Amino acid sequence: MKLAIAQINLTVGHLKKNQDKILNNIKKAQAQSVDLIVFPELTVCGYLPEDLLYHQQFIDDCLASVKTIAEQCHDICVVIGFPRNHPNEPEKRHNSAAFIQDGTIKMIYDKQQLPNYLVFDEHRYFTKGSHDGIVEVEIKEQSYKFGVNICEDIWNDAQIVADQAKQNIDWLINISASPYASGKIGSRIRMLQKRCKDNHANLIYCNLVGGQDELVFDGTSVVIDDQGQVLAQCKTFAEQLLIFDTQKQDKFITPRLNRLTEIYQALTLSTRDYFHKNGFNKAIICLSGGIDSALTAAIATDALGAENITGLLLPSKFSSTHSIDDALALAKNLNIKTHTITIEPFHAGFEETLSPLMNDYFKNLTDENIQARIRGVIAMSFANNQNAILLSTGNKSEIAVGYSTLYGDMAGGFAIIKDLFKQQVYELCEYRNSISPVIPQNTIHKPPSAELRPDQKDSDSLPEYDQLDAILKGYIHDFKDAEQIANEGYDLDLVKKILKMVDRNEYKRQQAALGPRVTKMAFGKDRRMPITNGYPHNYG
Repeated sequence: MKLAIAQINLTVGHLKKNQDKILNNIKKAQAQSVDLIVFPELTVCGYLPEDLLYHQQFIDDCLASVKTIAEQCHDICVVIGFPRNHPNEPEKRHNSAAFIQDGTIKMIYDKQQLPNYLVFDEHRYFTKGSHDGIVEVEIKEQSYKFGVNICEDIWNDAQIVADQAKQNIDWLINISASPYASGKIGSRIRMLQKRCKDNHANLIYCNLVGGQDELVFDGTSVVIDDQGQVLAQCKTFAEQLLIFDTQKQDKFITPRLNRLTEIYQALTLSTRDYFHKNGFNKAIICLSGGIDSALTAAIATDALGAENITGLLLPSKFSSTHSIDDALALAKNLNIKTHTITIEPFHAGFEETLSPLMNDYFKNLTDENIQARIRGVIAMSFANNQNAILLSTGNKSEIAVGYSTLYGDMAGGFAIIKDLFKQQVYELCEYRNSISPVIPQNTIHKPPSAELRPDQKDSDSLPEYDQLDAILKGYIHDFKDAEQIANEGYDLDLVKKILKMVDRNEYKRQQAALGPRVTKMAFGKDRRMPITNGYPHNYG
């Protein structure tokens, strides 16, 4: 039997575009005499359509697309995902997989394990299914039995997989939309290998690829035998039609990417898809000469092309000469155009107008924020004029503690590095320079500074980033309290200070631009905290 995995990049809600891509892959598979082709979870509509699922017309259109696709499935079996109404209770919906052969829908399986943790919210939309997922068909005058299941069904206790395996199936088929996080690819493949070995079952696993708002899907689909051996593996962060002949069993395994390559490619793919799927090509970036804007500019350039990137230099009276030089050197290395506009006339006007209203207690911080907001107004105005998206350049460490200005440097439509701690930013800058040296070494090695007052350094307000990042990981990723984090070798008063900063700046994060999720606990759909929150009273 010839199998095919169609690891494709879908656009949520764009049923016609998705349908054309599905049919194109089916035709390619038919041309190569493929017997069975498998697509990702919710193929016809993309994952996850969220509250589009409450619109009956949307559900109806998805079903119509499945029927149109089925009509084209001659001499081939196809497994595709789609949402549908519960057969007996139309107000309920299922996350379903259709097994199609020769123009006929032979079986529909409804997902049984509905994830409702981290970024997943499937209990909001779907009802658990009860079908056993078993389908028997004739292929080339030979009988085959398949066990079809969907994404979460194969994780955790995987009871449906065990039940299917007991029925002497030839292949398990899992269609999936498993989002990327650093370290997850390896653990996912090991989990799939264990399922196959424990249940003595062969597996065809097709995962989604591409960016969808905060989420990015890595693909890395696999074929695994009943001994847990990976027989074929698709590329990571790329579309692919992988064809595997079960008689020849020639292994086709794409080498795994290293950690930094994975993260960088995830950010690049997410950025490209966010722009293109939303009808944008151009990006505007405020270049400060610092490391965050440098990495943001490098990723954006790799994702969208240098011709679509414009850097804005917006120096103030506090900006150093080396910062301007570093920003211009970066732009030259990336081959992106720049414009320089001094903000000092605007700054002076605000100071003259507002000084009579401000007392000395607030003046310094207010003055710093005004500079950031002047830059935000200029950058957003230019982005509007150019039909471009302004990229916010804040990193996770800064966003966590509120070291940013609402409506200032937080302004923008997409925040590429918002899920990277500061130390990861440095790592990825070094990684990008290993490909080609585009980020100036002075940008990497100089002490970070907002340059909003004379001789300002980040370390004036924050601990060193190795300490800060460790404290933040303990609190945000691992849910540890102040004492638990302090027991790992950190000053308790410092830990309490940092945790208090995290909690009191929730209101900023919930107004921030979205950005790619690359860790196990990103701000946004992962970490959901109340803004009005009196719990951490013991932090001082």
